[in-house]
Amino acid sequence: MNSIDRSTSNEVAPVHVPLHAIKGRGAATRLAHRFERDTRAAFDDGWDLIAADGAAPRTEVIWENARSIIASNDSPDIHFDRSINPYRGCEHGCIYCYARPTHSYLNLSPGLDFETKIIAKRNTVELLRHELGRKGYRPQLIAIGTATDCYQPVERELRLTRGVIEVLHETNHPFALVTKGSGVERDIDLIAPMAAKGLAAVYLTITTLDAELARRLEPRAAAPHRRLRTLRTLAENGIPCGVSLAPQIPFLNDDMEQVLEAAWDAGAREAFYHVLRLPWEVAPLFRQWLQTHYPQRAERVMHRIQDMRGGKDYEADFATRMKGSGPWADLIGQRFRKTAGRLGFNAKKVAFPTEGFRPPAAAGQGTLF
Repeated sequence: MNSIDRSTSNEVAPVHVPLHAIKGRGAATRLAHRFERDTRAAFDDGWDLIAADGAAPRTEVIWENARSIIASNDSPDIHFDRSINPYRGCEHGCIYCYARPTHSYLNLSPGLDFETKIIAKRNTVELLRHELGRKGYRPQLIAIGTATDCYQPVERELRLTRGVIEVLHETNHPFALVTKGSGVERDIDLIAPMAAKGLAAVYLTITTLDAELARRLEPRAAAPHRRLRTLRTLAENGIPCGVSLAPQIPFLNDDMEQVLEAAWDAGAREAFYHVLRLPWEVAPLFRQWLQTHYPQRAERVMHRIQDMRGGKDYEADFATRMKGSGPWADLIGQRFRKTAGRLGFNAKKVAFPTEGFRPPAAAGQGTLF
């Protein structure tokens, strides 16, 4: 096994694993989180079991009982104020995921732990029923899967997202969800009837059409062609669909126009994008990923990212965190607006009416009949 050298320090040090052992994973290290006092430096003493058997890190599901399930926000640059995330951590392993630093609050690494130790909220459905049934609750659009993907691989067995949609279907509560997973097709039987009432919409994130880049960037998410097929299937079932082109990364996924055209042909009618966000530990993780997969262009990519962030890796102010600033950010925005406008995206928004909402029966607010 690896020998570990421990020392007290404020520096964030990665614990590397052999590159052959991270097949299917985004991060190459168990990067120490920002609250960690001890740093660990690994070295091969000749007894490296991971290197010997070639086993990649396995996914572990950790159950938790959440205190609440509907999260609220008042961020002026986000177009919804309520969200549900049945999972913390995401097996898709997208190296750019801005939710990675949330694992630090659990004393886990935003690196490999984020994509191998998945926190599943055991009481998701019960909490949702309770919160929707509270006296004075006023329905508004709920966004599902805004932090981590609600259709990541573990959803096939755990079905927490399915349970959420069942409750929203029962109560006529409007929702929209965003995913990279083709698993959303399983729940068309619930989503399509709600869509017919204007109560549901689905957004597929398609970062690039380049399958090789997607495999490295989002190693366990559905392939780009599979996401386009999912879009087409949803649209054919009458479900309003959109496409997210997030994140935009200069000199990596430069096929924005092609993605928009393919998504339009598949049935998407709404579109949006964000530029790459590198908060907290995401910045060193993304740098490591660039050096691992694209060392010849790593410096060039980071310089362009900093050009959009006032010379920094990241700037968190509400005015620029989603779209960036400066010439490169302006160029990306112009490309998006020109292509989206030419194709006809965003001409009509889903209404998401709330008049038909009825509290869940289990909440003690059933009808007289």
